[in-house]
Amino acid sequence: MPMTEPILFGARSTANDVLEGLDLKGRTFLLTGCNSGLGAQTLRALTSHGGHVIGLARSLEQAREACARAGGSTTPVACDLGDVASVVAAAETVRALGRPLDAIIANAGVMAPAKLELRYGVEQQFFINHLAHFLLVNRLVDLVPARTGRIVVVSSDAGVNQAPREGIQFDNLDGHRGYKPLAFYGQSKLANSLFARELSRRLADRGILVNSLHPGAVRTSLTRSMGFPFTLIIPVARLFMRSVEQGAATQAFLAANPLVDGITGAYWEDCKVAQGHPLLEDAAFAQRLWTASEDLLRPHVGAVG
Repeated sequence: MPMTEPILFGARSTANDVLEGLDLKGRTFLLTGCNSGLGAQTLRALTSHGGHVIGLARSLEQAREACARAGGSTTPVACDLGDVASVVAAAETVRALGRPLDAIIANAGVMAPAKLELRYGVEQQFFINHLAHFLLVNRLVDLVPARTGRIVVVSSDAGVNQAPREGIQFDNLDGHRGYKPLAFYGQSKLANSLFARELSRRLADRGILVNSLHPGAVRTSLTRSMGFPFTLIIPVARLFMRSVEQGAATQAFLAANPLVDGITGAYWEDCKVAQGHPLLEDAAFAQRLWTASEDLLRPHVGAVG
């Protein structure tokens, strides 16, 4: 996947840096988790460069407030990723807008809640971080234009360093064998990257770019759900984390910068292709996850797409 020009952006680059000089007028971006953290910064960066952003948040009120704060051209949409009916309704609302989606940015997520919680019989991080986005993207992917469209999936290096030894515990997705917050978070983030890799393969004929990324250790509210002992460690760790503006750079870059043209199925960090989990090279494993995801959602939505 050669790049035609060197990428000069890195860990200190901000979302505004990677979009500098770009005119995004006439382009539409769908963004989940637009109301806080990386999502709010990505929303601001895209709209400030002329893009129209369909901003999804857990409630319509949250989405409206986030879009109002960002300014520019926006459409707020309610999408509770823990509720299948809400995800389906959000997809229908977006379809009714009649706009092509130049990029979909699957940004929202939950991180390492202290106690095991289930959504539709599945551990909530796997459901919210992976399955809900899997459903949403599949319901909207036909709106992404061939040859120019992009899909960006926010993963994490936890998917490389914290996931279970076998990658995805297909026989323990409900956590019945024991729940470890960071391991299940890592599992969900590995699932994000595997989904992007398999989707890139499935969309190759349409020329749609699908990439996943690690945003870096960022000072956001994502860690609010983490319990003891992380509550003691995080205040100190935040001193060494990058800013939200820097954390949003790679996803903004992948969504809109022309330097990404021709690169798909990759895992990125600091606006550069990085080394992901070894299982990203296992096509059969990625296909197994795709099939399992369809099977888990089918009782609640029927066909995913």
